[in-house]
Amino acid sequence: MSKPPVERRSTALPSQEEEDAVDHATDGASYDASATMKAWENFLDRGRPTAPGGLIRGVIEQSWQRSAVSGVDPRGRGSDLIASADEVDGLRRHHGGLLQAAGKTFQRLADILGETATMVVVTDHRGVIIETAGDPHIVNAAHDIRLEIGANWGEGVTGTNGIGTALVTGKPVYVRAAEHFCEGVKSWNCIGAPIRSPLDGSIVGVVDFSGPQDIFRRHNIALGIMAASHIELALADQLRVERMQLLELCLSRLQSGGRGDGFVILDRQGRVIHHSDSAAVRWRHANPGTELRLGDQLVDFKGGIWPENVSDIPGIDAQRMEPLMHAGTFSGAVLLLEPTGHPSPALRSGTNAARSTLKAAREAIIGESSVLIEAIERTERAAQGRSAILLEGETGVGKELFTRLIHAAGLTTGKEPFVTFNCGAISKELLGGELFGHAPGAFTGATREGRAGRFELADGGVLSLDEIGEMPLELQPYLLRILEENAVYRIGEGRPRPINVRLVASTNRSLKAEAAEGRFRKDLYFRIGAVKITIPPLRNRHGDISLLIHHFNRQVSEAHGTGPLRFQPAVLDLLERYEWPGNVREVRNLVESLSLMATGRTIGVDDLPEDFVEEVQHLRDAGGSPAGPSDGGGADEIARIDEAERRLIERTLVASGGNTSVAADRLGISRSTLYRKLQQYRARH
Repeated sequence: MSKPPVERRSTALPSQEEEDAVDHATDGASYDASATMKAWENFLDRGRPTAPGGLIRGVIEQSWQRSAVSGVDPRGRGSDLIASADEVDGLRRHHGGLLQAAGKTFQRLADILGETATMVVVTDHRGVIIETAGDPHIVNAAHDIRLEIGANWGEGVTGTNGIGTALVTGKPVYVRAAEHFCEGVKSWNCIGAPIRSPLDGSIVGVVDFSGPQDIFRRHNIALGIMAASHIELALADQLRVERMQLLELCLSRLQSGGRGDGFVILDRQGRVIHHSDSAAVRWRHANPGTELRLGDQLVDFKGGIWPENVSDIPGIDAQRMEPLMHAGTFSGAVLLLEPTGHPSPALRSGTNAARSTLKAAREAIIGESSVLIEAIERTERAAQGRSAILLEGETGVGKELFTRLIHAAGLTTGKEPFVTFNCGAISKELLGGELFGHAPGAFTGATREGRAGRFELADGGVLSLDEIGEMPLELQPYLLRILEENAVYRIGEGRPRPINVRLVASTNRSLKAEAAEGRFRKDLYFRIGAVKITIPPLRNRHGDISLLIHHFNRQVSEAHGTGPLRFQPAVLDLLERYEWPGNVREVRNLVESLSLMATGRTIGVDDLPEDFVEEVQHLRDAGGSPAGPSDGGGADEIARIDEAERRLIERTLVASGGNTSVAADRLGISRSTLYRKLQQYRARH
């Protein structure tokens, strides 16, 4: 695993490191205002200061040189690059963590500097001021030189000053009045100290003390340096909390999703804050010559917001990246690095059309449960071959979505056809002609010019045959022949027509049982069932119900132009307990019905269908599963899930120090739900 960031020690007195920084800031030079002004004027005239040896400190002379090269106006009066109100709001949101870390330190400094003719500011990494505090009179006077929130005091904008020069040198800097490069600032003194990220040591901002009087005192310089250290300590604390929170969110997602162990955790700025060992190995394989390092910004999440279209993010395969949400807010992302080996043809092809189709097919399947993810991964692996695939699953589980995933995962150009046909939706008299096509006038009702069937239309792509179990026995030999010979014979025609079709058959029956009972040909079953994937019913997909409700709620509200529904906790509890015999389709139908028929947008128990409530009540009364299909091991499975949930709650409570509010927040449930679950587990044990 990646190592956590190095933590700085907290101390009330300056450390030796801070004492050395004070010595650097003062540079041990004496100061003569008149001589310094003369040296500055000579510099403007001749390009170099002329003054007695040691009078102009090296850090100041070098900064003057940089300021001149940058084209800074030496007659300027402070910053002339000011952010708009909207830009300032965006900056403060983007640097919310830095502002929060500086909050307590700023409050203490405001009390100390209240009547000392001194103000303190904090800037971002470019030198743009994002917060001010201190003596109110000085804060007001600072507007004359634009030492205010939104002003850029980078050295390339405002010349030599405590903020900009500290950013360039990366060290604390004290700039006395006449040492400033711009004439309009030469009545001010400033002390700037860089603030470094505990993640990678990069400079994230500057804390600066400024005032129009001579504030050069050794203890003031030490105070500025210690203020930067305290802010860094607060940033380190933030990072620890954020790192643990994102790690919990990531592990929860990986465990529920059954994903691999090659993961990278990114914060809201897209920086690496943690990664697994295998992720580092896979990163090197995928990006030769590069290393995965803490603090590297892999993605630029503009404004710390999850983008609407993740495919627009350059350099990252967006299909492998997922957002991490905490309390409904975007907190970061997890980048999943797949093992090197055999990616799907759609990814190998590199065509935008193939990638987009695969992305859409993946996103159409809503859920994160381990059984669902396992089915998805098996489906994508199976799609890389050319064998027929059999999808089995109850009505409403979403077999058509898996069929589309097979098609998408096998794409190379993005133009391969995808043809669907329901074997149970047409009479057996017409079924053969629809599937295999027919010659001119082959039978009553046949067209005079003949017509291609579904197999020919799907040539080069995928043919999805839904409800394959409904195909009449007398037509099944024709289907078997097509699969064996890779050629189709139109009805009434003896000439074979070569085809290259990937068959995906789906059914809500057990074809193995059907074949054993003689209702389906065994040879055909063995031909299409060599690669069989079972789509799990919703009752076995622990944790997916809430995701589906949220998805369909948003989808239905957008389709009908209505506000989304709000479900009361008691309703959500009932929805989680219900067995959903109609599976995903039943969830969608219920949400759509409630959206159209409910009298308000808040859904209570009284708004639910009566039979729905009765079914769940039956569960409570019986102390087991609702009436409906069962695999016989359902009680054991529920017990295992409950036990895992109980252990998770206990671990979270311990990690939260027994604080139920914090534990509920970490678990993503309400406090009342947490109390209810605790009472349930205590009653059982």
